[in-house]
Amino acid sequence: MSPRIGRLPSVIKRLALVAAGTLLAVLPTVQASADSTTKAPPFTLAVYGDSPYGTTPTDTAQLQATPAFINSINADPDVSEVVHVGDIHSGKQYCTQSYDQTIKDLWTAFQDPLVYTPGDNEWTDCHKAGEGGNVTDANGNYVDYANGNPVANLALVRSLFFPVAGRTLGGVSDRVHSQAELVDLVHPNDSNYVENVWWVKNGVLLVTVNIPGGSNNDADVWYGASAMTPQQQQEIADRTGADLRWLDTAFQAAQDKDIKAVVVGEQADMWDVDGKTAAHLTGYEPFVASLASHTNALGKPVLLLNGDSHVYNSDNPFDPSDPVNATHPGYTVPNFHRITVHGSTFPLEWLKLTFDPNASNPTTATTFGPFSWSRQVQP
Repeated sequence: MSPRIGRLPSVIKRLALVAAGTLLAVLPTVQASADSTTKAPPFTLAVYGDSPYGTTPTDTAQLQATPAFINSINADPDVSEVVHVGDIHSGKQYCTQSYDQTIKDLWTAFQDPLVYTPGDNEWTDCHKAGEGGNVTDANGNYVDYANGNPVANLALVRSLFFPVAGRTLGGVSDRVHSQAELVDLVHPNDSNYVENVWWVKNGVLLVTVNIPGGSNNDADVWYGASAMTPQQQQEIADRTGADLRWLDTAFQAAQDKDIKAVVVGEQADMWDVDGKTAAHLTGYEPFVASLASHTNALGKPVLLLNGDSHVYNSDNPFDPSDPVNATHPGYTVPNFHRITVHGSTFPLEWLKLTFDPNASNPTTATTFGPFSWSRQVQP
């Protein structure tokens, strides 16, 4: 059996003090005895996203190829954890409970813990006609779950993939910190975000945040209406606030002396205009600003993993010389790097990402500080 996620603190202190409308939370401390990097060995993640995809609602080719794909990850003895950065089907496939259940059932074949953060195609974009929103079958029934309502579909995703707060998916269910477990007296609704988690392994703190592409923090309006509904506006405001506070929580925990680096996993490519103008990405600015501020303050390597734009990429979007920097200008963060994992097309592939707490690699196309990686393209 593969090594498990680094042991979390045995006693979690959650003391809260409300003063002048401000919540002061005492966060769990990182357990130095369990996660100290003094003798910590390297460990390896398998990262993928935007998979399985189909070109039509009935295209199951990638779905059928998924068991062999999972086996390829299981067969690598270096891998001890798996991360899926969202989009479990394409924007041309319907959002149904039976499909979501099929994916969850397939994931039980992973022999290692699996951490998943939702993507736009399984909830925020379900309203689109291409995914079945406002589409009916021959009997006049809507083909999408809840007629593609994004809020209802996120609730469905949570009920299936996050039934127990703070537990991973995959063949080995392990313990992680979930935002659902952190009591916030000022923002009690943050406990809805069971999908936001962080954990520590061999000196690296890993955190996932629900930041989907598609119709959420960019400018797409649900059901093609002329303006956002109050429900969409409220969803964006609530989740954006919760996500930002979760990043605050994770980076505060990362200030522990035994943490050598941070990995952030989320779905959206926040720098990809996707044929539109940069204004289409304005909604992502709070997350971009948070990552830049926290990374500079931490002073340690921070690696971002995202999907969404489908084409593998390795860069630092905070580098002013990077062309994508123009979509969110004004930042310079040298200790930051991001990888966009390849997805959506055959051949399927996953990213083999290794963290060595004792390494200090130069920044190249395949290395960054304690990190090194390679693409595992399937035959």
